[in-house]
Amino acid sequence: MTATRYPVSPAVTPRNHPIMSLSPSITILGAGGIGCAIGHVLLRQGHDIRFVDANHKKVSHGNESGIEVVGHGVQQARFTLFDDWNPEQPDLIILCTKCYDNATVLDRIHPDSIVFPVQNGFDAALQERCRFEGIASFVSECESDRPRTRITRPGDLHIGACGHESPLPKELRVIGESLANQTIFTLKIVSDILPFKHTKLMYNAAISPLAAISGLDNGQLLTHAPARKLFFGFLRENYGILKHSGTELGTVGPFHPDTVNLILKTPLLGTLMSGPFSKSLRGTYCSMSGDIQTGRTEVENFNGHLVHLAGDFPCPLNRQSCDLINRLARDRAMPTMDHLKEMSS
Repeated sequence: MTATRYPVSPAVTPRNHPIMSLSPSITILGAGGIGCAIGHVLLRQGHDIRFVDANHKKVSHGNESGIEVVGHGVQQARFTLFDDWNPEQPDLIILCTKCYDNATVLDRIHPDSIVFPVQNGFDAALQERCRFEGIASFVSECESDRPRTRITRPGDLHIGACGHESPLPKELRVIGESLANQTIFTLKIVSDILPFKHTKLMYNAAISPLAAISGLDNGQLLTHAPARKLFFGFLRENYGILKHSGTELGTVGPFHPDTVNLILKTPLLGTLMSGPFSKSLRGTYCSMSGDIQTGRTEVENFNGHLVHLAGDFPCPLNRQSCDLINRLARDRAMPTMDHLKEMSS
């Protein structure tokens, strides 16, 4: 398994770029933090981009004022409301929606379109449709009603084949070339995306349920002692499930999951290391934050996927999180620390 880390270089002049003529039209479906960050880069490189989003206000603001990544300027953009989007021709679609919208999206797109997901969760139906995926380890938080986002934690965008080792098709190679020439995140092209996606899942399936039920930000999960204990418990359980199932893991962030597991075997060491990490996570929120109140969450795409992988392997925290979050979502409950206590019991 190899990774290509592209060095940052100055932005090219789009009209003079030798491969722009090979670039397809691109639809970015979902103008959230990741979609806006990727779209901003591609617009700056001269690509023909259309954003599609379900939020009327975000679409209106985008057409009027463009898309902004704080500290990296504004790019003018075209936005279409999802309800008005009726693609009649094949397209390259960068899918940055949440997993619970996948079925609706797949019903709408042209059957010959290339769908390139950049999502955190696992969706069997989507994986059958897509041969290549991306996974983002940088954190980009978008305003709710405007396509204006800020990078709250730097990191990488891994892209590669999904469950097989194949070179990127020319359409994605063109995209990769453009994504390499910027400073918002670091691009890494890998032979197989799944080891990195499963490692990201190991973390997401620990952070997301706890933050969603409690309302704590990501940094507070490491400074609030009961939440930290549960967080470490999730990480150990998630790692155990993935290793027991024979799932290959890659390095996302500073440590390989094997190293993380060794650190967590000594609780005091994990607690000491959590202090510096909490500072970099302060004020950032997981992708599931706020979803319980809407009645739809990705818990089955995160923790549910791990339960499926576990089989007969013990996974009490993941089973409990699925049950609790599905119940809270049915009630559209607000996050409280009492829900955290329920998870601890």
